[in-house]
Amino acid sequence: QVQLVESGGGLVQAGGSLRLSCAVSGRIVGLKTMGWYRQAPGKQRDLVATITVAEAPNYGDSVKGRFTISRDNAKSTVSLQMNSLKPEDTAVYYCNVNTLWGNYWGQGTQVTVSS
Repeated sequence: QVQLVESGGGLVQAGGSLRLSCAVSGRIVGLKTMGWYRQAPGKQRDLVATITVAEAPNYGDSVKGRFTISRDNAKSTVSLQMNSLKPEDTAVYYCNVNTLWGNYWGQGTQVTVSS
């Protein structure tokens, strides 16, 4: 059974930094990407960043130049370094694993950026 466990969320002031990590366990077949999405209250879940098996990153427009996604294959983790945080980055951040057969999601971690 595949499980995704996020950590690293919290409260930070605008301009600060946070690092999110997602530990992935279980057997994954047909992996395409690992990454992060976020959902603010009353809004749809949006792409933050994904990374392919070839470690090619893809970022949402609103986070380009501020966030960096990385993978550690040995530890089966995917991380998101978030710098220059803004109040509009406030959301629940979800770890995602996308495979040929569908998606796996973590339970989410809250990130709150105060102005």
